[in-house]
Amino acid sequence: MKHEDIAWMGADELTAAYRDRDLSPVDVTRAMLERIDEINPKINAFCLIDADAALRDAQASEQRWREERPLGAIDGVPASVKDLILTRGWPTLRGSLSTDPAGPWDVDAPATARLREAGAVLLGKTATPEYGWRGSTDSPLYGITRNPWRLSLTPGGSSGGATAAVAAGLGPFALGTDGGGSIRIPAAFTGTVGLKGHFGRVPAYPHSPMGTVAHIGPQTRTVADCARLFEVITRPDARDWLALPPTGQVWSEEAAAGRRSGAIKGLRIAYSPRLGYVKWLDARIEAALEAAARRFAELGAIVEPADPGFDDCAEPFRVHWFCSARQALHRLPDEALARLDPGLREVIDYAARYTLADFMDAQARRAQVALAMARLHERYDLLLTPATAVLPFTAGTVMPEPPVGLDIGMAQDWTWWTPYSYPFNLTQQPAIVQPCGFSEDGLPIALQLVAPNHREDLCLRAAAAYEAATDWHHRRPPIA
Repeated sequence: MKHEDIAWMGADELTAAYRDRDLSPVDVTRAMLERIDEINPKINAFCLIDADAALRDAQASEQRWREERPLGAIDGVPASVKDLILTRGWPTLRGSLSTDPAGPWDVDAPATARLREAGAVLLGKTATPEYGWRGSTDSPLYGITRNPWRLSLTPGGSSGGATAAVAAGLGPFALGTDGGGSIRIPAAFTGTVGLKGHFGRVPAYPHSPMGTVAHIGPQTRTVADCARLFEVITRPDARDWLALPPTGQVWSEEAAAGRRSGAIKGLRIAYSPRLGYVKWLDARIEAALEAAARRFAELGAIVEPADPGFDDCAEPFRVHWFCSARQALHRLPDEALARLDPGLREVIDYAARYTLADFMDAQARRAQVALAMARLHERYDLLLTPATAVLPFTAGTVMPEPPVGLDIGMAQDWTWWTPYSYPFNLTQQPAIVQPCGFSEDGLPIALQLVAPNHREDLCLRAAAAYEAATDWHHRRPPIA
């Protein structure tokens, strides 16, 4: 089989080929490593590649398949890990010159441990902006990560390395993190799928400095792969005292159910292009979302215009996130602070003005947003929104040029173009992003589905139904 064909196979296709002995995990891993050698220098998605370790994992998987005793449904499937997530034997530098590469690096985060236990082949680590602070991916340590759809543009962030790799066919699975949109923004910019499960659904250790807005989740090319990876990384880990209890839910079955006829008939969807307050939205995204709303209705859902009923919550989000960043980093030595990304340093300095009263007020405002969403979900099963307000923009920048007349506040404030992300970090709800179109010049456009608390099944079912009725996920970027 050609390497080009292997690159676009999903997890279930790969394991079926292993079972039938049409392919082996070693074949696939070698193909992935050769493809990484060819494509990664152009996009800078991987910041660490460990070919020897990957081939050892693949050889062990190949032996298990030969003996007909695979560890599960992803045994031998290639995966990558974002450089904010601990991975035993590899440095987790967080895109920062301030992290000591010497380690020790002897602990796996829960999600990494679950991948190993399930037999996944870990290829390496993917790039992130420093400490995941922004919605585009470049850092003082790793430089600029580029979008496979157009190399002059960003893949988004902060899981931009993860989604750039997945979009370019450098492995079907990637682990990302989301503290304000960092799974969903890059999924939108690269035409891939990203799921932020309910907070605590994927166990975390150590917890993010950003506290209870930070999630770990899957980055994939399809909803089926997203569900399959989610199934593995949601398994319990005693180190996370905030983790949700296991549900016994088989997430891959929810995605499979979504592909059946009538799967979302009668599902109630609130359609909100601007959430009632968004000041600016690219007209191309708005048109694509309107077409997606019509498609959901054609599939049998009850789609109605409805806003969730809260005002813009950018300020309470900033208070929470900026204060957390300051708490985590302001004690660094002066020489380390001086080497931080200037935008991150601005965030740390800006947060010094906040008081304890400001923080408590932000928490109260957070509760109001969550209550508004709870009331919305008494009437609707899902909320349909754009994934971002803008299309992918120039690589190496924090944000696109703001529209004339739009006051964005501080110079590095990226919340104006991500108004659909951070509210649902505050509320902790499940949210999935998937492609719903392309601009006339070939850039991905994406939708977001937000579910009630603990209802990732609704996200996966509806997203799978939409995917089955469209062909956006079949498109390949020019880099491929």
